[in-house]
Amino acid sequence: MPTRFPNDSSVAASGSPNPETVARLSSGLSGLREQIGRVVIGQDAVVEEVLLCLLAGGHGLLEGVPGLAKTLLVRTLAQGLELDFRRIQFTPDLMPGDVTGTEIIEEDRTTGGRALRFLHGPVFTHVLLADEINRAPPKTQAALLEAMQEGSVTASGETRHVPSPFLVLATQNPLEQEGTYPLPEAQLDRFLLKIRVPYPSAEEEEQILAATTGKVQGQVDAVLGAEEIHLLRLATRQVPADPSILAYAVRLVRGTRPGTPEQVASVTDWLRWGAGPRAGQALVLTGKARALIHGRLHLSAEDLRAVAPAVLRHRILPTFRAEAEGLAPDDLVSRLLERIPAPASRVA
Repeated sequence: MPTRFPNDSSVAASGSPNPETVARLSSGLSGLREQIGRVVIGQDAVVEEVLLCLLAGGHGLLEGVPGLAKTLLVRTLAQGLELDFRRIQFTPDLMPGDVTGTEIIEEDRTTGGRALRFLHGPVFTHVLLADEINRAPPKTQAALLEAMQEGSVTASGETRHVPSPFLVLATQNPLEQEGTYPLPEAQLDRFLLKIRVPYPSAEEEEQILAATTGKVQGQVDAVLGAEEIHLLRLATRQVPADPSILAYAVRLVRGTRPGTPEQVASVTDWLRWGAGPRAGQALVLTGKARALIHGRLHLSAEDLRAVAPAVLRHRILPTFRAEAEGLAPDDLVSRLLERIPAPASRVA
């Protein structure tokens, strides 16, 4: 059974939650990570970034080569949550109606009358796995945009809301580009984080072989439900942020914009354009979520620095010269963090 947290006034009211409330929320998240660890070996940083999306109320794009348990991770997360889960396998022939739903003609056998009925698509769920999203054409990819941004779908002239909480986790393979449709920048920006899924270490790979070629893996129990997710998201937004930390987030974002007074030349010289205001929102929200996951009641500069690569790597566009020189977005984000000093930490 999911762990239930009381609707504590320290969470429901304005202001920051008290330490006892944070401890209870952190305990539930620890239980969720423990459940995921029963099936997914290693990938601790990836699991944490997925949880940041969950707490911040955003969506995540997982990128990695085949066989790194991207789909398994999302499915296991959904099993650890007492929420509805759907999976869409994106293919070149997938149509927008296959995602959002479509109207069908339904006949009443008693009266012989006919009426239109909307058949809800798989997007009407709590947790949606969009597997290999870059294999579908842009028209189908765009079908997710309104649901991701607005939490609703407009079909046949009527707006229908998706369930809340709503979380989209999409996967894509960076290697196979033939027959794929790269996500446009406007849609990439809708993803709170772009999460890189690396190869496991040698020790982790040995554990994977032992776990997947022997007895059946353990069952995953649901430990958090919709009520708990709403409380966690509310508590995340209530984590206080010092004005100096907010100013630091602004400097990081504006430092990526070519032609502006705040640009960091060693970064912007290699960029066609930089991150927009949504990047600053993502930095602060995911930074607050990271603070909460680690049981803290304040946002720190270290939180922003930790989430900056996942927040910025899909929101900056390197020049062709940068690509020729082998400079990846993560390299430029590292330069940005080196050039812009963090504000002095304050005692919480």
